[in-house]
Amino acid sequence: MHSHRSQSKVAMIGSNMMDLITYYDDSFPKVGETIFGKDFEIGFGGKGANQAVAIAKLGGNPLVVTAVGNDLFGPLVKENFKNQGIDITWIKTVNGKTSGVAPIFVDKNGYNSIFIIPGANSFLEPEDILQMKSVLSEVSFFLLQLEIKLETVYVTLNLAHELGKKVILNPAPARNLDWKYLEGIYLFAPNETELHSLTGVNTNSRNEILKGAHFLLEKGVQNVLVTLGEKGSLLVNNTINQSFPAYPVKSVDTTGAGDAFIGALVYFLSQGQGLEESIDKASGYAALSTTQRGTQKSFADKETFERWFSLQSISKDF
Repeated sequence: MHSHRSQSKVAMIGSNMMDLITYYDDSFPKVGETIFGKDFEIGFGGKGANQAVAIAKLGGNPLVVTAVGNDLFGPLVKENFKNQGIDITWIKTVNGKTSGVAPIFVDKNGYNSIFIIPGANSFLEPEDILQMKSVLSEVSFFLLQLEIKLETVYVTLNLAHELGKKVILNPAPARNLDWKYLEGIYLFAPNETELHSLTGVNTNSRNEILKGAHFLLEKGVQNVLVTLGEKGSLLVNNTINQSFPAYPVKSVDTTGAGDAFIGALVYFLSQGQGLEESIDKASGYAALSTTQRGTQKSFADKETFERWFSLQSISKDF
């Protein structure tokens, strides 16, 4: 290993993407039409990568398992991980495939339309995970999303179960899941839209959200945490349901806030903090990320976050 950081406590098995962001003022071009756009940016993204970078920025040392193509972007993705202090040993290069990309189109009001083309992410195979069994047996938490192939997610869930590891599954983007693999998951963390897609339950009221969460608890999930954007989040398990407020900030760009939240949450859990305290701190971390433009570059380092957070808690009841 290149880094002298402490041993990994979290394994992130998931995606990485290059975000190709086009900002435009007027209308979207019609078929056959060429128009001038306003601005363009390239950023490092992908739900898995974003969550791992949040962990690293807070001082954690995530074990990152992901796949890139042998195209122009592959080496850039690896270099970005390295620059964040993340070991790139377990990044697979898939020949003849492009790296995952997300062309994003942002209108003048800040609303976005996004394509994701997973590319190499779809070629992270079950056997890639199984051959890492001894390395994975040394971590405490497995962090997963749904931007890689589902068989690989399922094999990883089975392996985590076999090794007795705590799994945090962020079911994003929403896909139809085979419920039998949910048994024993420590924390299942959808947003409202994903909860609705997965369970078919409407999410317009707290009661409906509780109903959707209880559906998941019946499948064997230990804790369900539904993120509700500026309304905060709701933790539901067999003994409690508790709301966590969002932190009020002046948001300029909410891109990546959900990933900042999940990454920070897993980091605080990996440091031995309780679930409720971890959720509260992660809410703060996500809120702070929305005060800067961009995705990974809007994630604060540990010192900046701790300083900001200590000022917030003065105004809080608990």
